[in-house]
Amino acid sequence: MTSLTVTSSAALFAAVLGVAVLGAMLFLLGFNVSRMRGVTAKVGGSQMPTDPASPLLIAQRAHGNASEYVPYFAVLFLVVGFGSPAGVAIPLIAGATLARLAHAYGMLTATTLAAESRVRMAGAMATYLFGVALAVAAVFTLV
Repeated sequence: MTSLTVTSSAALFAAVLGVAVLGAMLFLLGFNVSRMRGVTAKVGGSQMPTDPASPLLIAQRAHGNASEYVPYFAVLFLVVGFGSPAGVAIPLIAGATLARLAHAYGMLTATTLAAESRVRMAGAMATYLFGVALAVAAVFTLV
């Protein structure tokens, strides 16, 4: 059995920074849902919207989608940051962080969730790409 060793303080710095950025984004998206609930309540709107153009639904889905990916990215960032060379860890962590930021931006700037945007789609595709790459890199920390 092998043990994980810190291979680069730069890689670990990138991992912690990536976790912090995505964590802050997740909490800000949650705050935005609370804010939109208040706005919606003031005008007598539904707290359980189904209209894809509803600002509350858009806020809920942006937060929900981030909630699905950010925790696992945090784990992968730390594993890869601790056990991979900086040349592997930093681009993967930076790319995944940018992908999640782009996806959230694409969702929050949408007028409706019924239509795709290039930014939202690029963020989603990059999330999948960097997620798989980080998972593979995590396995190689054991080799």
